[in-house]
Amino acid sequence: MDDIVKQAMAKWPNVPHCYGWLALDARGHWRMRDEATQHAGLPGDRLENEKLVGFINRNYLHDERGNWYFQNGPQRVYVNLEAAPFIARTDPQQGLLLQTGQALTAVEHVFLSDAGAVLFAAGEVVAQLDDRDVAQVLGQFTLDGRSASDEAVMAWLGGGAGTLALPWQGKVFTVERVADADLAQRFGFNRMPAP
Repeated sequence: MDDIVKQAMAKWPNVPHCYGWLALDARGHWRMRDEATQHAGLPGDRLENEKLVGFINRNYLHDERGNWYFQNGPQRVYVNLEAAPFIARTDPQQGLLLQTGQALTAVEHVFLSDAGAVLFAAGEVVAQLDDRDVAQVLGQFTLDGRSASDEAVMAWLGGGAGTLALPWQGKVFTVERVADADLAQRFGFNRMPAP
């Protein structure tokens, strides 16, 4: 957290929290959502200012209830999550790069949702893979030690037998099934924080 944010929190400790105005989309973009956008259920305007995005990324945290927020000075701006708290992209040098700019190097688990989303977990970090990189990662899956075709992956996802695995950065991870509807509960995050 930035020092200026810590100072503002100490100076103004009782600033009301903000809900619904900031969102993280499934491609890792921060989106500003005014009242009209919120009422219409629209994603909002993509934030393009590099300094603002960097400030959000450095001050992105979660509370004890699994709500993710951006600490904007003394105010918590809670984030609506389209997918998961983090979105990852593949990176040739670092493996996976989160929307915050941090590398996700110590992957512990790999999941495939019934909606076809690939998720990586490491400690408190749960990152859904950007859909533009899914085909690249799915192409590396193996089923019972052999290269897995798209059809074989779909059959496995539908409850088929066998061990689906992902060779990733020198390790082989057994892929676990997860229902998209259960993601938030399973990983302890809220997609739509509310007061």
